[in-house]
Amino acid sequence: MTTTFDTLQAGLTIEGTPFSPTRESIREFCEASLDFNPLHLDDEYMKGSFGKTNFGGIIMHGMNNFGVISKMLTDWLYPLGGEHRRLETRWKMPVKPGDTITPHGIVTGTQRTEKSRWATLDVTVLNQRGETVATGEAMVEFPHRD
Repeated sequence: MTTTFDTLQAGLTIEGTPFSPTRESIREFCEASLDFNPLHLDDEYMKGSFGKTNFGGIIMHGMNNFGVISKMLTDWLYPLGGEHRRLETRWKMPVKPGDTITPHGIVTGTQRTEKSRWATLDVTVLNQRGETVATGEAMVEFPHRD
């Protein structure tokens, strides 16, 4: 069954494409984002302690979680004529080279307005152990195409 806004209901789940960061992909993200924080590049630096946290090695940029969620939403929405409008996320734990993360979404509600049609989703990113690495909420629009 093809989902359209008219058939969209709370509880519908979507799953995104798994992503496995590597040292190379993390370095490439540093270059693309101009964020050269040693958290993402320097294993020696990351052997240190950050308050009560010790990461034990480099970690992926949190914005990569945002990217895998955005890809999931776009892959789902574009064929349906929808558009990704808002995404708020919270990072829960670090992602390291060798992890595999997968975004998930669940529709929590829909609303029609005079000008458009909207849906909200709770989003979660899980690692290969089923641990939550990021959570958030997305708002998507299904514009009228008159």
